[in-house]
Amino acid sequence: MTDYDETQNIGKRYRRQDELGTPYCVTIDFETIDDKAVTIRDRDTMQQDRIAIDQLVTYLGDRLT
Repeated sequence: MTDYDETQNIGKRYRRQDELGTPYCVTIDFETIDDKAVTIRDRDTMQQDRIAIDQLVTYLGDRLT
């Protein structure tokens, strides 16, 4: 499932996704254009990792299978 949301601040967006049960949130921010990386937040640990966009499928695939 994909949910695009740019309303309110990032903390409220994360909380909303936590309530929905979204296991991982991928955040595209202003730095993404420059460094070609996104931030992934794990719902259960709240750990955030910054990874290259071209590693996104592998990163999520390793964790969701």
